[in-house]
Amino acid sequence: MSDQIKHECGIAFIRLLKPLSYYQQKYGTALYGLNKLYLLMEKQHNRGQDGAGIATIKLDMKPGSRYISRYRSMASNAVADIFEYVQNKFVDIQENTPELMQDTEWLKDNVSFIGEVLMGHLRYGTHGKNSIENCHPFLRQNNWMTRNLVIAGNFNMTNVDELLEQLYELGQHPKEKADTVTVLEKIGHFLDDENQELFDQYKKEGHDNVAITHKISDHLDIANILRRSAKTWDGGYSICGMVGNGDSFIMRDPAGIRPAYYYYDDEIVVAASERPALQTAFNIQFKDVKEIDPGHALIIKKNGEVSMEQFREPTERLSCSFERIYFSKGSDVEIYRERKQLGRLLSEKILQSVNYDLKNTVFSFIPNTAEVAFFGMVEGVQQYVRKHQKDTLLHRKEQLTDEQLDDLLSMAPRVEKLAVKDVKLRTFITQDADRSEMVAHVYDTTYGIINNHKDTLVALDDSIVRGTTLKQSIIKIVDRLHPKKIIIVSSAPQIRYPDCYGIDMSRMGQFVAFDAAIQLLTERGMWQVIEDVYTKCKASLLLPKEQIVNHVKEIYKPFTPEEISAKIAQIITPKGTVAEVEVIYQSLENLHEACPKNKGDWYFSGNYPTPGGNKVVNKAFVNWKEGNNQRAY
Repeated sequence: MSDQIKHECGIAFIRLLKPLSYYQQKYGTALYGLNKLYLLMEKQHNRGQDGAGIATIKLDMKPGSRYISRYRSMASNAVADIFEYVQNKFVDIQENTPELMQDTEWLKDNVSFIGEVLMGHLRYGTHGKNSIENCHPFLRQNNWMTRNLVIAGNFNMTNVDELLEQLYELGQHPKEKADTVTVLEKIGHFLDDENQELFDQYKKEGHDNVAITHKISDHLDIANILRRSAKTWDGGYSICGMVGNGDSFIMRDPAGIRPAYYYYDDEIVVAASERPALQTAFNIQFKDVKEIDPGHALIIKKNGEVSMEQFREPTERLSCSFERIYFSKGSDVEIYRERKQLGRLLSEKILQSVNYDLKNTVFSFIPNTAEVAFFGMVEGVQQYVRKHQKDTLLHRKEQLTDEQLDDLLSMAPRVEKLAVKDVKLRTFITQDADRSEMVAHVYDTTYGIINNHKDTLVALDDSIVRGTTLKQSIIKIVDRLHPKKIIIVSSAPQIRYPDCYGIDMSRMGQFVAFDAAIQLLTERGMWQVIEDVYTKCKASLLLPKEQIVNHVKEIYKPFTPEEISAKIAQIITPKGTVAEVEVIYQSLENLHEACPKNKGDWYFSGNYPTPGGNKVVNKAFVNWKEGNNQRAY
């Protein structure tokens, strides 16, 4: 993605099902769980660079012994910083009493983070302050072991105001208005309720308090707690949680918006936001890694029992397609194939645009994340070449001269890497004019490849959000190569609507497609459409979210996708550009064909998977119209 956007957090979870001594004997280290947690987090480093955190729980510790450990970091390399902090706890032991590194019981009793339940989180801040207090895991403490709660997640809720009001009605007073705090307190409230109900039940049966403590730990109904907690949540989420006694869970929203994968055997239960992280860290095959079902929670009891329990009725599966296009690593074999297919499905449209003139067309890609889709696009062009060669040889071979035959057999797409990001360049100068000049050079190019004013350059991007990098840097740079035409191709459809489920795309004004539609309405004297949509959106905010429809769709309704693409091309073309600029976008139909199991496309289509999404998009439009730059949820 040429325009960087923050997005998606990452979760990592490990439950060791055997005593720590088992891992010491089999794998040669008591730090097996910590080592694997480090791997899981590093392999998902792409999912969060604003901060990270880990938490661990030790099972069956004596009263008065510390059994929950947590550490969070906002260092530039937060994951490495966290595990360096943990590793330092063993330095003196390794140097002075190395034999104790083999004594798992001693380590568990005397060193923090040596536990059987481990959780990790990588944070990308979508909104708000970026401080250590915003880093997961979040901890809710209590002297009762079974009332302690630790959570970390990849989620955004659209109805935080509503959820806060419910907490007030329950008698709580959360310390801040944030969905992380709200989710923590909501689950915590019903965890307290469950504890109290079990305590009252066992007290009536005549058990003493010590016995009751153990019975509560054995009989906590985690699924019931989650059902009661998540009843009114509106959002996308993958949340993992640990109760102080060792019960744990990983829950996923009813539409499966946010990803969550897991694997378990007789040694471990592990979960993560991305499948390849599990495959790499634990050397397991693709077929053995499963997805947590939408509306379900993977629950691991303290005694090691594993179950998949429904806590909300699943809705239509609308998993985030942006995960497939851009966010998740392409090392997942399914995602790799889907990205190639996204590029392949664009090839015919591109060939039409260049009039099938491969001799004078150069194919390239812009950010590295577009590389896999680029391979697919080139394969699509090669498929055309093979078909053209076959048809010509079958039907015209007697008419071909030797020169024409040579040309036919040498026909192939010209593939070059032309736009290279100079990662060392920093736009540190504050004056606007100087900054614009520096931004223009964030990308560099390879000179001498393009035939002046003769070649068409096709550059694939995986998505276009704002178009600012294209305008301020990429098009300026490649125009210096003197192509006749520059075609910017997006493997994703036009981004038209805000996301409210974890991606930092919440304001209407940041979308170049929205800007294009507004400009078209203005140029054609259709300003009344904007006013009417504003009136409808404003009125809708007084309705219950379940009754709200997405009125912002009316902004785009008068225009074809091609008209909007043409206007986008004008917007992103900087002054002084000599080459003609065209923009080609993926179609929604092709997106769904390429990613058949992940059809969540609300940022493209405006079809939100939860009622709160419609409220958010209308509020985002109202904010834009009123000049309010705040988030819409």
